[in-house]
Amino acid sequence: MVSEGDSAPTFTATLANGDVEEFDLSEHLGDGPTVLAFFPGAFTPPCSNEMVALQDHLGEFESAGATLYGVSADSAFSLNAFRDEHGLEFDLVSDMGRDVIESYDLTIDIEDLGLFGVANRAVFVLDEDGEVTYAWVSDDPTVEPDYDELLDAVESV
Repeated sequence: MVSEGDSAPTFTATLANGDVEEFDLSEHLGDGPTVLAFFPGAFTPPCSNEMVALQDHLGEFESAGATLYGVSADSAFSLNAFRDEHGLEFDLVSDMGRDVIESYDLTIDIEDLGLFGVANRAVFVLDEDGEVTYAWVSDDPTVEPDYDELLDAVESV
């Protein structure tokens, strides 16, 4: 499990930002804190609630110099539709191959929903060098992070 003080695993994946393009995390470090918000699946109620809550706090993240990314195993096309439906102004990372989810040790199955090998709900804050300064992993994927605690963690980087 990736923990505070660890070097965050870097990765290359597909970015859903209205378009579909390649994303390399290492190219986006160094410009302030990076927030990686892993979630099990687009269009599910808890994930929609979390991403909308993060959107509601986006101005505060940006004021702290942070860049926010949502990460899931959904396709980039599905994530772009999800962004559009919920008015999300931050980018989402598509990890259909589950490489990123596995490198962060977040793989779970939610059998009731037919979701297998998806990301557990988790949030990591990385400093400019890619060190994890905050790590939160849910014991229950329906539980959302403490957004005030997350903002405090971002502001303290």
